Amino acid sequence: MAADSSPVATAPVSRETGSASESPVAGAPTPSHVGDSAAAEDALAAVVSRETEQREELASSLPHGDHDTPLARAVAEDARKRIALTGRVFPKPPTTRVLTVANQKGGVGKTTTTVNVAAALAQAGLTVLVIDIDPQGNASTALGIDHHAEVPSIYDVLVEGTPMMDVVQECPDIPGLWCAPATIDLAGAEIELVSLVARETRLQRAITAYLLQAESSDRPTPDYVLIDCPPSLGLLTVNAFVAAQEVFIPIQCEYYALEGLSQLLKNIELIRNHLNPTLHVSTILLTMYDGRTRLSAQVADEVRTHFPEQVLRNTVPRSVRISEAPSHGQTVMTYDPNSSGALSYLGAAAELADRGAAGPVPPPAPAQN
Repeated sequence: MAADSSPVATAPVSRETGSASESPVAGAPTPSHVGDSAAAEDALAAVVSRETEQREELASSLPHGDHDTPLARAVAEDARKRIALTGRVFPKPPTTRVLTVANQKGGVGKTTTTVNVAAALAQAGLTVLVIDIDPQGNASTALGIDHHAEVPSIYDVLVEGTPMMDVVQECPDIPGLWCAPATIDLAGAEIELVSLVARETRLQRAITAYLLQAESSDRPTPDYVLIDCPPSLGLLTVNAFVAAQEVFIPIQCEYYALEGLSQLLKNIELIRNHLNPTLHVSTILLTMYDGRTRLSAQVADEVRTHFPEQVLRNTVPRSVRISEAPSHGQTVMTYDPNSSGALSYLGAAAELADRGAAGPVPPPAPAQN
């Protein structure tokens, strides 16, 4: 059954406004007059609710493969995601959510997760700001943002006190997605920050000033701010933890990742106790999941047992398309939006947005000795 030809009733949506276009939708309630914004919002909510129900009904009608037909099962799962999520408008959070994407272990998919979740949220009608504080600048590369040495970057914000509004650039491929790039100068920022006043809170103050400035200008206020961290616990990562309310942890489905998670949680607790009492782990995403191996399933079960409220249902598989996309200066969401990797990140972004609209995820209970 081809997903693209599915008879799903969708309401055309304007990217600039995030509202339904002027095309009439059968059965949708209409506001009494144009100025009645409350009635218009109720009408849009009714259309979106009806569309979501139709998508879910169609997706559930697809056949389920069994363990003897893994390929058919994977194809059906991708088709269900495509029907349920493609073209959907994600709900906005009540206030801007600031999430630090962090893991002390390298190679677990921090940057890949940051840029692809950000792209998925922006494609679904939200405004997203990515702050790249990794000196490698991989997030800036994936978003097609210039970040050579002469470009104003997050280094100027942290060390020189430049307003973030002066360094942020819009992603050329995805409207609504913005990035504060990293340059090679950031490699020396760890040393330069040591002697500066309030060195741990410089990013926090820069983000707060940016949000206030965006409210009073024509620049859209971000619904989400995602901070991509280097794989270490230096002053750059500490700045990211102090600036955020939530930690988003990508975990590779291998044993070493579990060891790294334990140390990361201890460091987050240190930040909570001394610098940012509101910080908590709100989201965990399992990456590089290989359904053919018992190890991936065991790691996933272990993480879900300890963090049942934080782990997203969607997992991200190993995917060649995800790895190829940065070489083209793109995220997988624009490079191959129908690939299994893109659909997995789209599903993860939808979960993140739905949770944000429902309210903050409570911090996990402290471990019992």
